[in-house]
Amino acid sequence: MKKFALFILMALMLPLQACAQEQGARWKEGTHYIVLDEPATAKPEIKEFFSYWCPHCYRFEPLVKQMKEKAGDDVKLTKVHANFMRFASTEVQDEATRAMMIARAIKQEDAMNAAIFNYIHEQRASVTGLKDLRNIFIVNGVDAAEFDKLANSFGVNSMLQKNNKQIEQYREYLSGVPSFIVNGKYQPTFTSDMTMDDIVDLIVWLSAKD
Repeated sequence: MKKFALFILMALMLPLQACAQEQGARWKEGTHYIVLDEPATAKPEIKEFFSYWCPHCYRFEPLVKQMKEKAGDDVKLTKVHANFMRFASTEVQDEATRAMMIARAIKQEDAMNAAIFNYIHEQRASVTGLKDLRNIFIVNGVDAAEFDKLANSFGVNSMLQKNNKQIEQYREYLSGVPSFIVNGKYQPTFTSDMTMDDIVDLIVWLSAKD
């Protein structure tokens, strides 16, 4: 009986192994990804460097959601907000990062990211500082007093500094956004013949590489 159960388990694993091998044969170093001269992370992770002002980042949001779902709970996906884009001043971009950290602190990051993207790209409104971002949060149900309390808290300041340190660490590899760094050492490169599903599959596949 035990041998039969083992046989069934092995039979179920074969398609998964074949799929992984097929993906490995499909994606080529130098064409679909590059290996960075950086240490690998201890655990699998996907970092998305993005900007709220970037229209491509806005269109990538559904793909990022798919990556998170396909990669599974063992892979941490973290958004890193860029402050080097030309859409706004560094100070305003850092305030947007601060707002994202407030949303992360109150566990509403996905909802507030969507609200900020909507404000900029659908409503065509301008973000001139933290006051505008505060209004977005309040309109979307966040308590004003809680926002104000967190805005200059030690925790949010620390998260903002960590965000910007990650930008400094990988800045030489970031010519624009959206850009992804996987497991600390792999950077996917998207070719013109790739579909949206291909992009998701490549990044998820890279997250499984050592």
